[in-house]
Amino acid sequence: MQTELLDTFLDLVETRSFNRSAERLGITQSTVSARIAALEQALGSKLFTRSRAGTDLTTEGKRFEPHARALRHEWHEARRRIQVPDRAAHLIRLGIQNDLAAQHIGEWIADFRRALPDTAFYIEPDYSNQMCADVLTGILDFAVMYSPKPHPDLHFSELGEVTYRMVSTDTDRRAEVDPQTFIFAHFSPMFETMHRELTPEFASAPVSVGQSATVASLLTAMGGAGYVLERTATQMLATGRFREVTDAPVLRQPVYAATHLRHRTTPLHRKLHRIVQRRLTGR
Repeated sequence: MQTELLDTFLDLVETRSFNRSAERLGITQSTVSARIAALEQALGSKLFTRSRAGTDLTTEGKRFEPHARALRHEWHEARRRIQVPDRAAHLIRLGIQNDLAAQHIGEWIADFRRALPDTAFYIEPDYSNQMCADVLTGILDFAVMYSPKPHPDLHFSELGEVTYRMVSTDTDRRAEVDPQTFIFAHFSPMFETMHRELTPEFASAPVSVGQSATVASLLTAMGGAGYVLERTATQMLATGRFREVTDAPVLRQPVYAATHLRHRTTPLHRKLHRIVQRRLTGR
């Protein structure tokens, strides 16, 4: 199976640029052209037209696109299905938002194992964009993320939300928090926008990071203030060194499940969805 031909075709469908696809795939433009030519020869049809205005799909290319996505997904699924560990009936590959992994991965996987005792699990903490790409291609079966990236072949559903609270080593009042020692958080594009709108005085903080655990580590090492997950905030307050900034807004981040469209109603995926949703919502 020359799956690189499908990968190149589908990337070019997105970029509509041979040069851009070459950059994204880490190959030369001539290699992109050669792969597309090989695929067109195998199919007996021209898939793209090139002009000064750019690159466009032909009618045949548009017809082939959904089949290419399905073929790529089925190939990755086939490879996974024959790699199931001994004594396991199934292998599920899970992606979990980096910020959620440290706090929730233990209880979620324990629940998964109880509900699916004959299933082996491969777990990959990551960021939303990469997980969307991996679910799309079949590298992941199920992902829990902050930022869905809409795609015709992906299905997203809201699971609940997580809460972030502002803690400080110096004060419990927002007006007394020093912007120069504040750690600005960009846990997701939505979170960053909300953070800037609700606490604009901290938007120009000199340090900005993308994980709650990193915010906590920096505050422990340097002092200052910042937003961390509610569970992390509780642990930090228990040390006696930190205080909650009680008049700062509580920021809430929605959490979503992502699956390939063809798996959205399968019993296994629905069971995973219910377990995570129950943990996040308490019902």
